[in-house]
Amino acid sequence: MLKLNYSGLELECGTDEAGRGCLAGPVTAAAVILPTHFKNLLLNDSKQLSKKKRDALLPIIEAEALCFSYAHVYQEKIDEINILNASILAMQQSIGNLKPTPLFIIVDGNRFKPYKNIPHETIVKGDSKFLSIAAASVIAKTYRDAYMNTIDKEFPMYNWKQNKGYPTKEHRAAIRKYGVTKYHRKSFKLLPDQIKLEI
Repeated sequence: MLKLNYSGLELECGTDEAGRGCLAGPVTAAAVILPTHFKNLLLNDSKQLSKKKRDALLPIIEAEALCFSYAHVYQEKIDEINILNASILAMQQSIGNLKPTPLFIIVDGNRFKPYKNIPHETIVKGDSKFLSIAAASVIAKTYRDAYMNTIDKEFPMYNWKQNKGYPTKEHRAAIRKYGVTKYHRKSFKLLPDQIKLEI
């Protein structure tokens, strides 16, 4: 069973990101404050949920949350400040859009930077421990997937509607064949190094 609260404070927000390991597209984060009576037995880390379950959960989370927000940080910024800083920036932007302002932040993972003097705690595998982080993971993943489906129409040969920009064999084969697009993260290793044997 996922827990509802870490700090004991009513206005506690959970935050998580999606798309950190992708070769193309933004890293997307969400932040959510859930009401003190919130219950949902289906809600879990978005990676453990099917698309069908995420799609069913999204309107429930959005209807029942005290507030929620999400933010995309795009590939140009990722290339400029690196993926860790871009992930934290996306989380901070989504927290900054919450009304009311949270009194405590719980963060999935082990890295975060202080934000506006609001106390925070990083929690490894937090998305499978706390409902608000799990809710944030569902929102971030669903809105990022929707964005990737949109840009897939522009560059269908990479099949982003299926792989969502992750480094699948098919995605890498398309990069090899067609080159990189404006949506690719140029600072990432887009293709594995070719190993040459000196004989």
